[in-house]
Amino acid sequence: MNYANIKEYDISNGPGIRLSLFVSGCTHHCKGCFNPETWDFKYGKPFTKEVEDYILKELGQEFYEGMTLLGGEPMEPVNQKGLLSLVTRFKEMYPQKTLWCFTGYLYDRDLLGHFAKAMPETMELLKHIDVLVDGEFMLDKKDVTLLFKGSSNQRTIDVQKSLKSGKVISWDPGDTSMSPNSKI
Repeated sequence: MNYANIKEYDISNGPGIRLSLFVSGCTHHCKGCFNPETWDFKYGKPFTKEVEDYILKELGQEFYEGMTLLGGEPMEPVNQKGLLSLVTRFKEMYPQKTLWCFTGYLYDRDLLGHFAKAMPETMELLKHIDVLVDGEFMLDKKDVTLLFKGSSNQRTIDVQKSLKSGKVISWDPGDTSMSPNSKI
């Protein structure tokens, strides 16, 4: 797996100050994508153990609310395999911090559907993700007034509540139980 960028002190891709990892590789090719260079799986630099260790060390700083995965497409099969160690270690080291993920795939149809049946990594990742913004970006539904998403078709899902209930539960930005440091 390659990555395009590590954005420290990110305040755009989830609540609070976050560290965001932009992975390389995406097969959606959404019209109007803000990161089309990340469609190429070979773009950027290799995601190594050293890079993973660097991210985890950075996230140890108290001011970080959590980590966000985006891209590219974090839930592409090759990227799922590349992210599993990072995500697992992150939640072990920082259980009080939140993990957000942006994906063009749909939570219920794609991730719980054919991906979960074909790849054990999908369910392992979902067990660690707190909030998932799902759905492809649609230029004709672009809305800059939306909180942490680009188009009105996208959903902001509380993954842990959704997994427990067996139905899609929307993330509530007023729910401070998800993180003790949450300030929106």
